[in-house]
Amino acid sequence: MRIHTVKKGIIADINMIPLIDVSLILLIIFMVITPFLVQSQIQVNLPKASEAAKGGDENVITIQLAANGIVTVEGKIVKAGRLERELGLRLSKSYKKTVLVQADKTVSIERVVTALDTAKKLGASKVGIGVSPLDK
Repeated sequence: MRIHTVKKGIIADINMIPLIDVSLILLIIFMVITPFLVQSQIQVNLPKASEAAKGGDENVITIQLAANGIVTVEGKIVKAGRLERELGLRLSKSYKKTVLVQADKTVSIERVVTALDTAKKLGASKVGIGVSPLDK
C-alpha cells in the first residue's frame, strides 16, 4: 500500500527578529549620543543688524566666540591658542573657503579681529561676521 504524503511548501514568512534587534540597538545608540551633541553647542548672543544676510551657505566654517571665553569651530570646543591649528585643518579640507565669525555682543573687538585675521592668514577667501536681524 502506498502512502501519499503532502509536500510542504516554501516558507514565505520573513523573520522580523533580527530587524527588530538592529533597530533597537540603533535607537539606544542615538539616545546615548544625543546629549553629547546638545552639550557641544554654546549660546552666543549675537548683535543685531538692520541688514542681515538672507539665506545660508552650507559650506561655511563657523567660529563662535562666547562671552565666557569659549571658542568653538563648527561646534567643536577649541582650547586657547589652538584656533589657528583647528581652522587650518578645516580650511584645508574645505573646497569653498568661507569663514563666519559669530561673537557674543559682549566679546571684545580684539578677539573678533584676531579670529578674522587668522582665517584670512590661513587662506579663507571670504570672511564675515554673524549677526541677528533686528526683528528677532
